[in-house]
Amino acid sequence: MKEEFLHYVWMYKKFDVLNLQTTQQEPLQIISGGRLNSNSGPDFFNGQLRINQQLWVGNIEIHVKSSDWYVHGHEKDCTYDNVILHVVYDHDTEIFRKDNSIIPTLVLKPLIKPSVFKNYQRLLSSKNAWINCEKDCSNVSTFVLNNWFERLYIERLERKSKMIEDLLKSSKNDWEAVLFKLLARNFGLKVNGESFFSLAHSIPYVIIRKSHTQLLTLEALLFGQAGLLDDKSSAVYYNNLQKEYQFLKQKFGLNNYGVIPFQFFRLRPSNFPTIRLSQLANLYHREHAVFSKAMSLDKLSDFYKLFGTEASLFWESHFTFSKSSKQSKKQTTKTFMDLLIINTVLPLKFYYTNQKGHSDHENIFNIIKEIASEKNTIVEGFGKLKLVSNSAMTSQALIQLKTEYCDKNKCLKCAIGNSLLSK
Repeated sequence: MKEEFLHYVWMYKKFDVLNLQTTQQEPLQIISGGRLNSNSGPDFFNGQLRINQQLWVGNIEIHVKSSDWYVHGHEKDCTYDNVILHVVYDHDTEIFRKDNSIIPTLVLKPLIKPSVFKNYQRLLSSKNAWINCEKDCSNVSTFVLNNWFERLYIERLERKSKMIEDLLKSSKNDWEAVLFKLLARNFGLKVNGESFFSLAHSIPYVIIRKSHTQLLTLEALLFGQAGLLDDKSSAVYYNNLQKEYQFLKQKFGLNNYGVIPFQFFRLRPSNFPTIRLSQLANLYHREHAVFSKAMSLDKLSDFYKLFGTEASLFWESHFTFSKSSKQSKKQTTKTFMDLLIINTVLPLKFYYTNQKGHSDHENIFNIIKEIASEKNTIVEGFGKLKLVSNSAMTSQALIQLKTEYCDKNKCLKCAIGNSLLSK
């Protein structure tokens, strides 16, 4: 038996609420169970009860055993002085206030519906399962799933908002600088994301603003700070970049001490950092106010036009500075742009519109639902359980579900878990 199960039982009234009595044989009526407290202190705030015809308003504490009150040291904590009801599974001792009056106690053990406890044991007893409810999750109604997935997607956006908030503070409320750093991180994808992120941090955004009119200057900044211009080469393009970077380095006092080395190993050539850096430079050469433009858009097709960019002419016949390759244009693909929109643009749009007091949730949902589902091990895992992802909103929700609920055994806080427990 766990306290979180008792929290669930109390919150959703999964017990016989008629003819309740305290351990002192006093009649008890629950007017309001209170509000769940996720921080320290009593478990539920502002409950309303009628005990023996007397109305009580205050906090409610829940334990597996009554004696846990003393095990947890609540008798020494003044925050528990206004507890009006002690809810327990097993009653093994009376609990007293500082004035020696007994705190009313309700015992749940004989009141919990047998089906609820049986379903709880079934849900949490799965061993070596990918998720606890993998045998039953596909039986949950489509209505419950759709509403839960939308909530999970909002949760994921809210989680990403924390990074945006921190970046905004460190960038002195420069939204364009924040987007540049986030875009850089996502241009690096999983393998080089942190390397690109550290690179973006190493260049004050004011330099990007001053340099956007000259593509060679932008590329020299990015390649140079990435440490990719430290060799010798006979290529004119490479030498021009090298000379330009040396000039910029001296002019702006640049250094790349904190930049994480870039990886080429086990990457598809189209994802080499050389290609992605050139594409990023071309984007900022073409668009001098990417953030302002991105926040003004509300159609997926317009985002594709904004982020549709390509590497410079040199890279049509190269993937690295040292070796030539078959001629081909290195353009950002639709799949790559989808990742930028999912992981960068929409989270920023969500945070920005909330900060401005005119949240744009409906438009964000319309865009994310139009984007194809991501493909990863989590989405594939749920697909095997017949929870199929049909859009990027669903795939983002499934990632949130697996990492923040399933992996942490938070079944009692999950709409799917709640639905299964109620059957």
